[in-house]
Order: sequence, then structure tokens, then C-alpha cells
Amino acid sequence: MGELTIRPLEAADRDAWGVLWTAYLDFYDSTVPQTVYDTYFGRLLGDDPQDYHGLIALYDGQPVGLTHYLFHRHGWSVENVCYLQDLYVDPGLRGTGAGRALMEAVYAAADEAGAPGVYWLTQDFNETARKLYDRIGEKTPFIKYKRV
Repeated sequence: MGELTIRPLEAADRDAWGVLWTAYLDFYDSTVPQTVYDTYFGRLLGDDPQDYHGLIALYDGQPVGLTHYLFHRHGWSVENVCYLQDLYVDPGLRGTGAGRALMEAVYAAADEAGAPGVYWLTQDFNETARKLYDRIGEKTPFIKYKRV
């Protein structure tokens, strides 16, 4: 088995991150304009503690996954909570522990920031990811709505 490393995104990761994030968007049949790519990556590298943070998974030095998360205030808590926005692992590397390692790195970042809660959303058809989520998280009864 190869070596798995999780580390914060760096400016030099831009191209690899773009490939991974495009694959993530493709999985959800979504596209965004290039300006969103540029803005999002800039936010991931920014120094505003309320902005997004990004991690990349490397397997034997090759980028294979990513996660993005942010901290925000919550009306039911004094402490911030952590929202895990995106999680993606290359399909060929699923089952190597990369997804779990990315999730645990977000948990560790939340603990370090004093944010007791970490939450995320996924679509009901994302069965592969849900197998992981069922092992390391608790499914809630909430249903998401959005403005039409």
C-alpha cells in the first residue's frame, strides 16, 4: 500500500486542484464558470479565518482528493461550527482511506479551532460516500430546501 498524505492546499496545487474539483462537479452534473474556479481557489488560500479552508490528499505524492470547509457562527451555539462543503476522492483511489483521512483532518481542524460541530450534506444517490459517512458521522433527520 502506498503513502497517504493530507496537507493544506498551496498555490502550486492550482492545476491539480482544478482537475479534482472539476471531477467533483462532474459527479454532481454541475459546472461553474472559470471566474468561480479562480475566486474559490483564492478564498481557499486566503487568510480570513471565516473563509474557506482547503486540504488535498496525496497518494504516493500524487493528488487524489480534496476537501473544503469553513467555520461559521451558529444560533444554537456560542462556538463556531464547521461546515464541510466539498469532499472528493478519485474513484480509482476510493477504499484507500483517503476520504476518511480527509474527514478526520477536518475533524482535527475543527477541534483545534474550538468548533465542536462538523456537518455536511450529500445527495441520496451518493452511496459510496454514504457508506463512509455512516461509519464516521451521524445521519440527521433534516431535509434541505433552497430558494426557487
